[in-house]
Amino acid sequence: MELKVYGHRVSQPSRAIMIFCKANNIEFEEVTIELPKGQHKSPEFKEINPMGQVPAIIHGELKLFESHAILIYLASAFTGVADHWYPTDLVKRAKIHSVLDWHHSNLRRGTAAYVFNSRIAPVFGLPLNPQAAAEAEKFLICSLPLIESFWLQDSGRFLLGANQPSIADLSLVCEIMQLELLDEDERDRFLGPYKKVQQWIENTKNAIKPHFDEVHDALYQVSATLRKK
Repeated sequence: MELKVYGHRVSQPSRAIMIFCKANNIEFEEVTIELPKGQHKSPEFKEINPMGQVPAIIHGELKLFESHAILIYLASAFTGVADHWYPTDLVKRAKIHSVLDWHHSNLRRGTAAYVFNSRIAPVFGLPLNPQAAAEAEKFLICSLPLIESFWLQDSGRFLLGANQPSIADLSLVCEIMQLELLDEDERDRFLGPYKKVQQWIENTKNAIKPHFDEVHDALYQVSATLRKK
């Protein structure tokens, strides 16, 4: 069955899906949904994801959206995916779910909303919203120390004390990479105090070479353009 991945490489959850597929030799057709043009709100795309968000996939008769659900499906449906991504051990798997659930209620509410409202809203034809950015910053500055002190344990190089990355590492690191769209000083203001977080980001990048940087190249290009303005 053909796998189609609908997304945009400036979208952090879209990047996570694409990197996962590439890292695990899962063949797929990448269908770019032009977010600045509003294609994610088109009737055609809403037949795939009625919520009007990326990423989404079609695999056979299955239409699936929400990045964490997609990652879990891909890790389960395709043979050859290494166990460390989504372990068969139910205790390890449950702990990964706890990280993913925490992510959507905390880190994502901070990172995505802050970057959008303080930096990239005009790309979508919307004004910057300092009040919304300030609210999002509260989530971001609460989330990073929790990753540093709780989710990253001294016994391992990745989340939950693991020595190899899981879908949780991939999802959270792609989220934090959105901070690349900020000015360098502002990015360092958020990440600078957290040395374990910085090392974990590097560990995850290195574990998924060359796919991590390949998929993030679009983000780096947008970042460079924004910093020239």
